[in-house]
Amino acid sequence: MKHTWRRYTECSALLAGLWMAGDAGASGLQVAPTTVTLKSSQNAEGLWLSNTGDNVVHAQVRVYHWTQNDQQDRLVASRGLVISPPMVQLAPGDRQLIRVIRTGAPPSGANAAEDAYRLAIDELPVGAEGKRGLQFVLHYSLPIFIEPLGTKVGPQLQWDLHRRGEDIVLQVSNRGGSHAQLASLSYIGTDGHRTEINPGLLGYVLPGATMQWMLKPPASAFPAGGTLEAMINGEKALQNLSLSDHPR
Repeated sequence: MKHTWRRYTECSALLAGLWMAGDAGASGLQVAPTTVTLKSSQNAEGLWLSNTGDNVVHAQVRVYHWTQNDQQDRLVASRGLVISPPMVQLAPGDRQLIRVIRTGAPPSGANAAEDAYRLAIDELPVGAEGKRGLQFVLHYSLPIFIEPLGTKVGPQLQWDLHRRGEDIVLQVSNRGGSHAQLASLSYIGTDGHRTEINPGLLGYVLPGATMQWMLKPPASAFPAGGTLEAMINGEKALQNLSLSDHPR
């Protein structure tokens, strides 16, 4: 069954890609690292939850298998990974190691690709009785990647920029064996004029998936013969790209 987040926080290594539900300044819950990768030889990896606030924090940790179909993220509860411990209580200044444990074999076989999960970390409301106004909690969603056996194949991306009615759509397909994290996108015209598309994290494209994003700049910001500049998995990349009337 498709899982829909009521409050969604996308956490990545890029701080600009962090969105928080509620008043994040009121919470002391911190997570590090914000992305976990298990090599094929690893059965487990860890991350730390810490409380930098002045109040006790209660948190719940759950795991979902992550796929992308029909240009949408799909999250399904899974036992492919188990989390220990799944519930934590942190006093001010405390921290807790959370272990992410793989229960089965890593992806294998011809053309095996990286597998992906999402770790949902929810701060639970505590002591809200008698308090006035809305009580906010914090939600993190951390990507977890499982590398396949054999040689790792990086992302292989196909780009398309096209119109959909009055909207401009960026479509990216990944024919490689591992994910692509897209961030800090700009379009540079032949005259050198730069248009910022998205300053922070745009999103991910998993192996074998195609994703689409509606862009804010108007069609006039994408003259023919321009170049798309983006950070892909933290490295700058350039792609020649022109606006078309139909997706390829």
